Amino acid sequence: MKADWFQLEKNPKKGLLWVEWAAIAYLVLTTIYILFAYVKIENPMMMLTGRLRALAVMAALWLVYRMVPCKATILLRILGQMLLLAWWYPDTYDLNRILPNRDYVVAGWDQALFGCQPALLFAKNWSSRVVSELLCMGYFSYYPMICLTILWYFFGKNREVERCAFIIIGAFFLYYVIFDLFPVAGPIFYYKAAGVDNIAKGVFPHLGDYFLTHTDALTLPGWPDGLFHRLVLDAQEAGERPTAAFPSSHVGISTICMLLAWHCGRKTLLAIMAPFYVLLCAATVYIQAHYLVDVLGGWATALVIYALLFAISGKMSNFAIDNQKRTRRK
Repeated sequence: MKADWFQLEKNPKKGLLWVEWAAIAYLVLTTIYILFAYVKIENPMMMLTGRLRALAVMAALWLVYRMVPCKATILLRILGQMLLLAWWYPDTYDLNRILPNRDYVVAGWDQALFGCQPALLFAKNWSSRVVSELLCMGYFSYYPMICLTILWYFFGKNREVERCAFIIIGAFFLYYVIFDLFPVAGPIFYYKAAGVDNIAKGVFPHLGDYFLTHTDALTLPGWPDGLFHRLVLDAQEAGERPTAAFPSSHVGISTICMLLAWHCGRKTLLAIMAPFYVLLCAATVYIQAHYLVDVLGGWATALVIYALLFAISGKMSNFAIDNQKRTRRK
């Protein structure tokens, strides 16, 4: 471990990190949304107090950094925001239940484009233990891929670690905004509610506010005794909700991680993540978490979001450098 990771900085950052500003922007935006739709939300006060707790965590991590200003505590602040995503994700379910469910639209897109429901047929036709475990392993690698990308930047390209984290977390929040405004539960929930027989016949009923009170899902397809199958099942049972299906943030964020790996110029990181990335993209449809058009949407939005946040972070970096130069002159 390099000694300078814990070396105190001579000029510690006084303000917030970019990732913290991204979190505050989403917090403010959704707070306004909650206040406007207050009577339609089941537990609005719980959601508002949860936002105060998120601010308290941010303030506590900032205080730790101010007491021990070094690269290690900067990383702690970044990872703290990453961990808070586990709280922000189910929050999308509380917000998008305000609007009518749109699975019937997205399932119709799949039917129109492919003449079938790939999420219904994939696992049925490829049910072997090997395929199940490989794809579940790919799906389970989602968060390790994100952490690996950030840590790779921290250890190997430290000057850009804040930019890397901002792009990833900013992308999460942009996807969450889409999920809040375009409620799609995903095949594993919609097929259960609509009836698999109807889906197989190409019948996609409009469920309205069904998911306001129902969270029943199909049994996770694949080999039930497999290690990675069980890990994915445990993760779904712990925090999965009928939300966040279109576009696939799993595909979108992992694509952004691949673009960041390409940007840092390290072929090793790309080579490590590439097989898991391919498996993950396929697994989203295999385990019926997403429609195939969700995957296509994930790829398309990833390119747009990456380009947007990369440009914004570049301008923020230039602004910070200019500020430092002006401070030194004074």
